[in-house]
Amino acid sequence: MLPALASAVAQEPTFFNEAKPLFDNCGDPSLAKAQKDGITLGLDQAPPESYLDEKTKQPAGVDWEINKAVLDWLGVKNVKVDWMVWESVIPALLSKRIDIIAGNIHHTAARDKVISFSGPAWWYGPAIVVVKGNPLGIKSYDDLKGKRVGSISGSAADDYLRNVAHVATTPFKVSVDEMQSLNQGRLDVVLDDDLVYHDFAKNVPDAKIEALWEIPPPDSIINGGGYGMARYAMRKEDCSLRAGYTQGLAEERANGHVSYILKKYGLSDRNLVLFKLNP
Repeated sequence: MLPALASAVAQEPTFFNEAKPLFDNCGDPSLAKAQKDGITLGLDQAPPESYLDEKTKQPAGVDWEINKAVLDWLGVKNVKVDWMVWESVIPALLSKRIDIIAGNIHHTAARDKVISFSGPAWWYGPAIVVVKGNPLGIKSYDDLKGKRVGSISGSAADDYLRNVAHVATTPFKVSVDEMQSLNQGRLDVVLDDDLVYHDFAKNVPDAKIEALWEIPPPDSIINGGGYGMARYAMRKEDCSLRAGYTQGLAEERANGHVSYILKKYGLSDRNLVLFKLNP
């Protein structure tokens, strides 16, 4: 283990788990197989949710740490990561290239038809991001029509814009690219996760963009529209793995571990539950 990584691990607190995994009678072998042979997680480079730390050369981020906590509780010791663009995660899961979509993913009607979801992990919402001063005077989601709007291809924001709000989008594969495009004047607005904006603003403090926190997201993007509680996903037939993940998340939320992880990355306990308006 690298010295820097060993030091970081030594500083991590210990979290007590009251319950142990008891899924022997679920009827399918997916959890037992993961415990015996290991598991492959599908992640995209989307800091601070998930990314490859350049210093340690190890996975890092909110979702990586939450998944690792769950897998430790489940007794899954051999964990591999397959890095890919976000729009590839569902095909990779269905083709058995990966076993878990370990980047936070939300329920949508289309996704429910092909994959299954774990219980809730944490919450985040959408943010409308514009040039500082909001020169176009955007006051609502309806005002996005006719603007040059950036979104991540295959994301909940992109799905909402195209299929619900009927807004033409400029698709991107990586969040930092869309934020930079807005910062450099090639877009009018970006719709992305609040956490993505926070991370970009932290890393580019002189950026000429801002989030319009005063605009509440419509119910259609929160209630079944892709935003809400972040979860992880697996194949429909992997019932015991899904049950194990769901209880593991509940245990790690209950004992304070998820709260600790969120705060490490600049979030707070308000990201444990659904809010409609970010401060």
